[in-house]
Amino acid sequence: MIELLLFWLLLPVAAATGWLTAKHSLRSQSKSMSAGFNLSPEYFKGLNHLLNEEPDQAIDVFIKFIDVDSETVETHLALGGLFRRRGEVNRAIRIHQNLIARTTLLPSQRRLALLELAQDYRRAGLLDRAESLFLELLTTEEHRLYAYRQLLDIYQQEHDWDKAIQIAQQLLNITDEPVHTVIAHYYCEQAEIFRTRRQPAAALIAIQQALVTDSHCVRASLLEGQLALEAGQQKQAILAFKRVEQQDSTYLTEIIEPLQICYQQLGQWEEFTDYLHHILAHYGEITPMLMLAKIIKHEQGEAQAVDFMVKQLRQRPSLRGLDYLLDLAMANVGSITREHLLLLKDMITQLLKNKPFYKCHQCGFMGKNLHWQCPSCKQWNTIKPIPGADGE
Repeated sequence: MIELLLFWLLLPVAAATGWLTAKHSLRSQSKSMSAGFNLSPEYFKGLNHLLNEEPDQAIDVFIKFIDVDSETVETHLALGGLFRRRGEVNRAIRIHQNLIARTTLLPSQRRLALLELAQDYRRAGLLDRAESLFLELLTTEEHRLYAYRQLLDIYQQEHDWDKAIQIAQQLLNITDEPVHTVIAHYYCEQAEIFRTRRQPAAALIAIQQALVTDSHCVRASLLEGQLALEAGQQKQAILAFKRVEQQDSTYLTEIIEPLQICYQQLGQWEEFTDYLHHILAHYGEITPMLMLAKIIKHEQGEAQAVDFMVKQLRQRPSLRGLDYLLDLAMANVGSITREHLLLLKDMITQLLKNKPFYKCHQCGFMGKNLHWQCPSCKQWNTIKPIPGADGE
């Protein structure tokens, strides 16, 4: 029962408070020891309200009791925190607001109460009030790092990327964490917004800032390539897309289709085929393998495409590769054999239907689409294509 937990939480502090009060009021050592358990009736009245599931009446009593002895500040902080964890945020706010209003609090106690109240506001969805308190806590030594992180979370939730960049840049000065990778994603978020608004020049500036902040930002290169492609600048787009190979080769699968469009529009199909062979030889990805098979089918016929796929699948087993090989095989078999292949094809299709292609290396979240910020753990740049036979 949660109220019993409250009782055992508050009782030791109350006993200590009673002992300290008795010690100051009685000069005799023997009398002070006997008075150590002479607790205020109001305190037990508050506990009684809690046990009777009357939290509002209990809060009234404890708020009055704090006027008796400021040593009970820790008790009230614990009580407010417990209300917040139970989801009773309004009651937590009431307790912490009354603490902050007291002029007798020590500076450290007031800062702790501010921190608790800021967390109350954030839990209640009052982000503007939480932001104001966390900004105030940036001036404190003991809570500065925590306040920076909370502000970043708030600005991310509000999609206020300007403020997020400003706070993250300040955070760089006090921590060794790789915040620059996160800042690059904030710039990319701005670029996405400018791109949606059809402001390519502003989007390109944000992309360049992202690359200056983190030269290995794959997302920035992909965005730059897409902007160039939309503007009909295929050569610039190719340069941007190919940059991904040096930044993080695990994302090479994301550039195959846009590169196909670029080379096709330029009429440079041979150059595209050469690059696919380069990727396949050095990284063994499934996507370039399938793209090459389709090109071979178009230029040389299905038989040569089948031979290519069989050779590649022996070296790099893959469900997606097998699925495409069955497509090729079913076009060249008799009706009976074709029925068996069709059944196998349907089974593989079902296996692939809900198969995730991306996985977060931080928390293990898996999905079919690429997210630059993990929907589960909220970390940036941790989701990558799944390699192997049943992956990409």
